[in-house]
Amino acid sequence: MIDPAVQSLLDRIAQRGQSPTHLMTPEEARRTSRERRPLSQPVPPDIGLARELDGPVPMRLFRPLGSVVNERLPALVYFHGGGWMLGDLDSHDTLCRELCNSSGCVVIAVEYRLAPEHRFPSAVDDALAATRWVHEAAHMLNIDAARMAVGGDSAGGNLAAVVAIAARDAGDLPIAYQLLIYPVTDLRARSQSHTTNGEGYLITSQALRYFNDNYLSTPDQVEDWRASPLLAADLSHLPPALVLTAGFDPLHDEGLAYAHRLSAAGNIASHVCFERQIHGFITMGNLIPEANTAVTLCAAELRRALHRRLP
Repeated sequence: MIDPAVQSLLDRIAQRGQSPTHLMTPEEARRTSRERRPLSQPVPPDIGLARELDGPVPMRLFRPLGSVVNERLPALVYFHGGGWMLGDLDSHDTLCRELCNSSGCVVIAVEYRLAPEHRFPSAVDDALAATRWVHEAAHMLNIDAARMAVGGDSAGGNLAAVVAIAARDAGDLPIAYQLLIYPVTDLRARSQSHTTNGEGYLITSQALRYFNDNYLSTPDQVEDWRASPLLAADLSHLPPALVLTAGFDPLHDEGLAYAHRLSAAGNIASHVCFERQIHGFITMGNLIPEANTAVTLCAAELRRALHRRLP
């Protein structure tokens, strides 16, 4: 069954008769997304430090409450979701604060360029540039460059997976962990969950096609592993990963398939499905209590993976 808290949210949205995302202009979709945030997200928790960074793209650094300013902590470079069209540093500020405090890690949020103004591979280029900059600036940022993770939700999970593969191929950008929250892994959208969960669960198959069409410059780019990391020829020698999925998400099957491929390639990969949840739920802790459970799980896995002294 679907979580009763989720069903209540879906009922309220249906009663309002809001226009579907795929019928909105990008500006309308962004405005609607901004208006929803205060209703669904928890109160932002206090943290030790939050400041903007002067990097290749806008970034925001968070240090956990109670941490010593000059202590070298592990770090998570985080890419927000939003179909590569929506979202910014503010849309995931609360989630980044929660992950920061609960994991004991520095979190660095990245504001990559958005489509359709900046199409593929602009977001990939920005994500890679930001991650490399953080690694090179680790001493200045008081983070441990040997304990850096990448993570993100939805489109951001896609970017995190792509960065991990590209970093492996580059050979000079060590990534210690991947946090992939209902990631987009296959823009061909052929999996069964795109049909079974394609209507009625907030994000629809039509909305996903809308995001993809605005992200890609040409249809053949769905085959590019930088857009569809599930299609990468080689997924071996990648960092340990947590792949989190939602049972009523059109992206469920491709997230699970990515976890399977990571494991089959010899990587350490865990998959956890919140069976009663919908796409996007993890930022909705004010309305969906299980979202807070998911955040706690993600933070605990980051702490377990990164708070260890490497040889």
